Order: sequence, then C-alpha cells, then structure tokens
Amino acid sequence: MRRLIAPLSVRQKLLAVVLVTTLTALLVAIAVMVGFDLRTYRQSLISDMTTQADLLGRTTAPALTFDDPRVAQENLELLHYRPQIRAAAIYNARGKIFASYSGTDGREFPKLPEADGTRIEGNELVLFKRIVDSREILGTVYLRADYELYDRLVGYLGIAAIVAAIAMLVAYVLSRQLQHIVTSPLLAIAGVAREVTEKRTFSLRAPKLSKDEIGMLAESFNTMLAEIERATRDLQASNEVLGREIAEHNRAEQEILRLNTELEQRVKERTAQLEYTNGELEAFCYSVSHDLRAPLRAIDGFSQALLEDFPKDVPEEARRYLSRIRSSTQRMGQLIEDLLNLSRVSRGGLERRDADISELARQVVTELQTREPQRKVDISVWDGMRANADSRLLRAALENLIGNAWKFSSKTDQPRIEIGSLSDDGRAVFYVRDNGAGFDMAYANKLFGAFQRLHSGNEYQGTGIGLATVQRIVHRHGGRIWADAKPGKGAAFYFTLESDGVEKAGRDMAEAQA
Repeated sequence: MRRLIAPLSVRQKLLAVVLVTTLTALLVAIAVMVGFDLRTYRQSLISDMTTQADLLGRTTAPALTFDDPRVAQENLELLHYRPQIRAAAIYNARGKIFASYSGTDGREFPKLPEADGTRIEGNELVLFKRIVDSREILGTVYLRADYELYDRLVGYLGIAAIVAAIAMLVAYVLSRQLQHIVTSPLLAIAGVAREVTEKRTFSLRAPKLSKDEIGMLAESFNTMLAEIERATRDLQASNEVLGREIAEHNRAEQEILRLNTELEQRVKERTAQLEYTNGELEAFCYSVSHDLRAPLRAIDGFSQALLEDFPKDVPEEARRYLSRIRSSTQRMGQLIEDLLNLSRVSRGGLERRDADISELARQVVTELQTREPQRKVDISVWDGMRANADSRLLRAALENLIGNAWKFSSKTDQPRIEIGSLSDDGRAVFYVRDNGAGFDMAYANKLFGAFQRLHSGNEYQGTGIGLATVQRIVHRHGGRIWADAKPGKGAAFYFTLESDGVEKAGRDMAEAQA
C-alpha cells in the first residue's frame, strides 16, 4: 500500500486515504454484520437439529429397548414435515441401522455411527447423537439437513457491493471539497523543513496558519528545531549507556547457556541411572521368578508321590494336607507364570504393524469356548476393528480382558460379553463389556496394580496380575486404559492404542526402559 501511494502528492494521498478508510470501515462493518448473521444461523441450525435428535432419541428409546423397528420407523417418517432434513437414521448399540428415513437425494447412510458431534459437509449439516438411558448407550441418532450458508453469503455480497459503490462515490465528492483546507498549512511546513534540510539552518521557523492539529504540528516542529542539538548530545550519552548494558546482557546470556548445558548433562546422567536401575529390577524379578519354579515343582512332585506311592500308609487327614500343599504350590506356580508374563511384556522390542483386533478377539473366544464347552455365553465381536500395534502383546491383553469377562460372568443367568470399538474425536476406543459381577468404582484405583483383587479368591480364582499386564501393554503402545462398572451389573474396560502429546512421551519412556 505504501509503495502505491508513495509517488503521489499530499492531496492525492489524502484522497486515497479517505477512500481506503471509507472502504475499509464499510467492509469491516458489513463483514461483522454478515459474520454475526451467519454465525447466528449456524448456531440456531445446530441447536435445532440437536433438539430434533434429542426428541428422536427419547421417542425411540423404548423401541430400541424392546427391539421394535416399526415404532422407530414411524417416528422417523414424521420428519417429512420438516423438508430441511434430508435424511435420518437410528443405529442400535451394535452400530447397525435400526430404522431410516431418506428424502429425495437417495444417498447411502454411514455404515457405522460416530461419536456425538456435528460437522459441515458442503451444503449439508451432519449430526450424530447417542441415545442414552440409565447410563446405557441404546443407540445413535443420525441427521443430515440442508445448510444454506453459501446462498445467504452470496446475497450479502451482492448487497455489500452496491452499498460500497454508493459510499465510495459520496466519499470521493466530499474529500475533493475538503482537501484544500488541510493541505495548505502542511505545504507551508514542508517548505520550511526542506530549507532546513538543505541549509542546516536551525533558526528558521514554520508559520502557524491554523489553530487545529496542523497548527500544533507547526509549534512542535519549531520546538524540535530548538532541541535538535541538545537531543543529539543526549543521544550520544544514551548510546554509551546502551553499549554497556548490551555487554552486561551478553555476559548474563553466556552464564545462562553454561548453566543450561550443566543441567542437561545432569538430566542425562539421572536418566541413564534410572534406565539402568529399571533394567536391573526387571532382570532381578525375572531371575527370582524363574528360580522359584524348581523348588515348587519339587514340593508338588513329592506331595504327589506320597499320595500315589503310599496310598495305604498316608492317613486321610495327611492326604488332605498334601492336597492343600499341592493346590497352594500350583497356585504359586501360576502366580510366578503371571509375574514372568508381566516381566516379558516390559522387555523386548515393540513391533507395530497392522493388527486385526476382531480376529485376535475371536481366537481368544474360541479358546475359552473349547476349554469350557458346557458354558453358554452370548459373545459379540465387532467386525473391522484394526489398529497399528504389536499383535503378540495385543493378544495377551485381549486374553486377560476377555478371560476376566468370561470368569466374572460365570455366575450370571444369561451371560453376555461384547468386544467392540467407539470413535472419540477421530480416535478409536476399544472396549470389552460383560454383565457379570462388576465392582464398586470407589476401588477403581486398585484395578491395575499387581496383586490387587476386588473379589475374594473363594468367589473367583486369579492372581491379580492380569490387569497390571494389560495396563503395561497399553502404556507401551502409548495409550491409556480405564473402566466403568457397577456391582452386580457388569463391567466395561476401555483402552486406546494411539498416542499424541503426553501419551507419546509416555510410550517413548516405556520403550526406553524396556
């Protein structure tokens, strides 16, 4: 802008400034009004569609509960009274379309529901809203409606062009009349300034032709001429002080750099010590767990030999004691095996590749059903669940999570287990849900600690290592794991395998320690 008006005269510059200022102010005002209107339109449309989705969710919740798609379809058909809505659908809790309504475009519906939220796709508003009843997700409402933002914007642009043209014409006429009043005093001051610059005669003074700001400019210009010599001396003194301050600043900066280098070296040394200590601790746990196996096998073997080789010489009470010894050694052996597994997931490299979580879950379910064919459990595994993860470690995590669901639903009349995934802001969240014993969330902070159990060993067998192993696997992938449950109403375990920010730093530290 400066380059364009630099060659112009003062009058031409004033005219250009007036026209540019007028146009800028006009455009800003129009932009603010248009932006406010469009923002209000967007918010009101989103609020309207969200309210419509809530109404559909409330009226359709009983139909989802009692698996009555006819009622859900009738509710959706009422949307033809709102032509703004192009399409709508109800998904059940498993992500399948339960009922649908389509306007005139005939486009397909999303195959799977997304997390709660809205987005703009071209000239349409897309909305997903979960249907929740008693903290249970029954399904999802999907709406697609017209978004007429661009038509409104084009109309506003046409009005803005007409108003801008009229305003610019009026500003041009008025500025031509007012230029002379402003430019004459300025030209007088400019003449004196040119003569002072050429002759270095600081005794000259500019005439004061008006009592406005330009007159004040003339007075200030005259005062400036008188103060130039004194200001020059002060400037030289200031330069000397500034030079000393710069030198002091450079010395302080060098000292800060030296301290930072020393601090970084200390951090590296402490990190190396921590990694070495962690490695020694992992190796010690592995060695101790491995060496405990031999005496346990001997205790179990000799106890079994006493029972088998001397069946008549061992009293009945002694046989009970020996059986309890064998049971305890076997449980100790299982505990050692779990400790070794926990140590293994912390050691070794992490080999990430595309993993089919659905297939891994089905393999674990098949093994459980083969092991206990007499149990009848309703198991649902979602299709298409994939992740970039270490398949070996991921299978170990699924074995513990699905195995816990299998175990803690054993005393339920109609046990159900679901393995699926949700989308949370574009990130996949996997879960394993059952309707078994559950637990009190007041003790949720103990879930993932080693040897921590929320149920007694007489009710459900276990060593308390499984969830600690799962948490370590998830953390090595840079994800996180959490749970939600109620006593007697089952439990759900959620976990992620992706990382960013703090989670990525956690994964890198876990891999460095391994």
